[in-house]
Amino acid sequence: MRVAGYKSINTLFPVSRRDFVKITGAVGAGLILGTPPVWGQDTTGTKTPAKPKTNIDEIAKIPRTKQSLPGAFPGRVVEVLDNKALTDNMPTPKVVSAMFEKGLTRLTGKDAGASFGLLFNPGDIIGIKVNPVGPGLISTNLEVVDAVIGWLVNNGVKRENIIIWDRFDYMLADAGFTPERFPGIGIAGLQTMDESAAAGETQDNSRWLNADGTHRSLGNFDQHVSYWADIDAPQDQAYLNQHVVNGKHSYFGKLLTEKLTRIINIPVFKNTGNGISMATKNLGYGAICNTGRLHQPLFFDVCTEVLAFPAIRDKLVLNITDGLRGQYDGGPMPAAKFVYPLSTLFFATDPFALDLVCHDLMVAKRKSMNVPVNEHPRYTEYLRYGEQLGLGVADPGKIEHLKV
Repeated sequence: MRVAGYKSINTLFPVSRRDFVKITGAVGAGLILGTPPVWGQDTTGTKTPAKPKTNIDEIAKIPRTKQSLPGAFPGRVVEVLDNKALTDNMPTPKVVSAMFEKGLTRLTGKDAGASFGLLFNPGDIIGIKVNPVGPGLISTNLEVVDAVIGWLVNNGVKRENIIIWDRFDYMLADAGFTPERFPGIGIAGLQTMDESAAAGETQDNSRWLNADGTHRSLGNFDQHVSYWADIDAPQDQAYLNQHVVNGKHSYFGKLLTEKLTRIINIPVFKNTGNGISMATKNLGYGAICNTGRLHQPLFFDVCTEVLAFPAIRDKLVLNITDGLRGQYDGGPMPAAKFVYPLSTLFFATDPFALDLVCHDLMVAKRKSMNVPVNEHPRYTEYLRYGEQLGLGVADPGKIEHLKV
């Protein structure tokens, strides 16, 4: 198994106090991403609490479609390595584009045009889910998104029918996903958050709070489609600022339920404690609101159960894990001293097979860097759970891992 060498890029991407607030949230201990002690931590010797009830049984009964997960190529994962992908630690566009085409065609067994026809129609409204956390350091690289958009446009998709999206609007802007950088492409954050209020710099909540006490982003979420979990949420305004609602329902963005017909998922290669924060987590925590309450009792299960909803299950057709850079420790927050050039892209229609392959690669990398690793099955149980729900393949003996 290939393990990339380590080269710190710490001095290239310093994180300011303002950026830290944006990433973690100043109220609570990082409500956006979860409290650090529960990010896939080592809980050896502790008793696992009973899992809270959710509405997954009801959702699992909804009929599937021909496009439903695990997609056209269950269990197949393609890994494309090119040591020229980064020049001075920055992506090399021509090389990245070539890597994209190689990975895509190896995944489908068809050329780029025929591959498009296997996954999309020219009239589709296509959402590209990026990960903007840690802008310029471990966020989704703009050049990878460029390659995807170029392929879609070349095959007849109108630029206005392509939407780059994430949960938080300001994070997209900070990471460079702007109308100026991507002319004609839609840019959509499911919600806003008042950064000054989150940082405790102002007591004025008028920029995010309506007069009736509701969040100004509430209209962006579909109150008819929700991930319900029997878990109470904090009732303070700081939580509401970050999470839109604070009941037992986590609503899906209307972008997913009403507008998009297909989804391309472009997470990044990073850890979350002894686990990973890649393909399934990028959607599990990016597609819904009111997630802070879910971290401790359902941290990994959210990554599985949210993907079981038709809004994702029936629309997600391609996953590309952006491993041009990787982060092997300190995640899911960006930690520059643990970021290294990996020069790899990973491709799959099946996000669960993809995450299992990347999890194993992450474990190997952490060991090579002498990071203590807990390999308890709890850190991959959510992937096997996805296989039980028919969403993907997590049996190593059934996964086809192809290297280019």
